[in-house]
Amino acid sequence: MSAFFLYMTVGELTKYLDDWAPPGAAWEKDNVGLQIGSRRQKIKSILLCLELNDEVLKEALQKKCNFIFTHHPLIFKPIKKLDSENNYVSKLIEKLFKHNVSVYSAHTNFDSIKEGVSFELAKTLKLKNIRFLENQNSNQFKVVTFIPASSLDKISDAVFTAGGGIIGEYENCSFRSSGEGTFKGSAKSNPLVGKKNHFENVNEIRLEILVDSWKLNNVLSAILKTHPYEEPAYDIYPLKNKNVNFGAGAIGELEIEMNENKFLSFVSKSLKTKALKYCKGKGKTIKKVAVCGGSGSELLEQAIANGAGAFVTADIKYHTFQDAEKKILLIDAGHYETEIISLQAAQRVISKFAYQSREIKVLKYSGTTNPVKFYKQ
Repeated sequence: MSAFFLYMTVGELTKYLDDWAPPGAAWEKDNVGLQIGSRRQKIKSILLCLELNDEVLKEALQKKCNFIFTHHPLIFKPIKKLDSENNYVSKLIEKLFKHNVSVYSAHTNFDSIKEGVSFELAKTLKLKNIRFLENQNSNQFKVVTFIPASSLDKISDAVFTAGGGIIGEYENCSFRSSGEGTFKGSAKSNPLVGKKNHFENVNEIRLEILVDSWKLNNVLSAILKTHPYEEPAYDIYPLKNKNVNFGAGAIGELEIEMNENKFLSFVSKSLKTKALKYCKGKGKTIKKVAVCGGSGSELLEQAIANGAGAFVTADIKYHTFQDAEKKILLIDAGHYETEIISLQAAQRVISKFAYQSREIKVLKYSGTTNPVKFYKQ
């Protein structure tokens, strides 16, 4: 029988969300995570939206949702003053505090994960064999420590629990090799093996673990807490490797090839928009497709280099279309339109955690927050 909890706190949910879409994977100038609220607060129900405005808050209150998940952060730039009379964001913040509504934002960290914005866009376009268009790099370390064989399992388990040793779809990854360690403790030392003021030779295991940069402190803490030596030795190597777990954009293959006109129609129907801006590609049938939810035109060269026949993204400039013409079918399907479908992924993931409480509902905002309108004569 499944265990159900009477309530869930904001702190418990935000920890779960931070593990799912790590803030460390976000753009360094982004503002993600819990923006407003108390971690001790009990959650009634949850409302998901692309961005927060008065209408979203109104629906949240009507549906008794006191936790709002947004993709675009409500607080992005530093707030210099809270002037609710003359500043829209300040006024919203005042209402949120008045009604005890918490706000959590997953922005570029949500863009960077396999269950995120671009992967959900790729799935909406029914792509297969989906992978990142460009992987993040230079945000991993190799941590090496030297331990007696009797402590190997205890320390490695602690490191894995702290988030070390994850490579793609594999976890608990490590490399272990045997060697000989030497040391001589001073008169003030208290060695686990051997004697003070005596040169010692000890058989040890060299344990090597791959660690994402934002997990490094937790992994080091796990080593230091579980290591039996008085002065544990460890090395930290910064890596230039591509991080297979995090990246930007996505690329995959259509099940059936399409010509450019048919693909344009397919994108329009799939994203429920009739307003597509595009430039013609090579005029060949399309099999491989690159995507990036929101503003992704900086990935154009990667899309071409990876052999994509089409690239679907948004916020494309005139000269970028010029650069793409006759090289790739470049499609601007709208910022809102390429990102709103990502709430489906957020709803699936949050619902898995929220099911532990019988009372909590995970709802999507029923309206639209898209500020862009299209004039039809």
